[in-house]
Amino acid sequence: MKSRSASGGLVYSTDSGRMCPTCRQPIDHCQCKAAPARPAGDGIVRVSRETKGRAGKGVTLVKGLPLDDADLTALGKKIKAHCGSGGTVKDGVVEVQGDHCDKVMALLQGLGHTVKRAGG
Repeated sequence: MKSRSASGGLVYSTDSGRMCPTCRQPIDHCQCKAAPARPAGDGIVRVSRETKGRAGKGVTLVKGLPLDDADLTALGKKIKAHCGSGGTVKDGVVEVQGDHCDKVMALLQGLGHTVKRAGG
């Protein structure tokens, strides 16, 4: 079994969230900026529904939004309020509890994004 220091050290802390493996600071206060940047997308926002790994509960996923973390969190809050549902923003993906693909697509198109339905 690998020791924690051999595997890169602390990755997540309940006090401060995700940690940078290089400077061992919270990602928000990272000094080396080694935090992985999201790859630039093709300008198309993809909305899909997924149940994998969620015990059959469906969630609506919004991927490909060309926003920084603060703006993405604000837009995620707006989407969740529009759908009247809970959710989260993780790793550049907005997750909304329930099947709200049509509502989310209409909202994003109204905000001027190019939106496609992904998946089935």
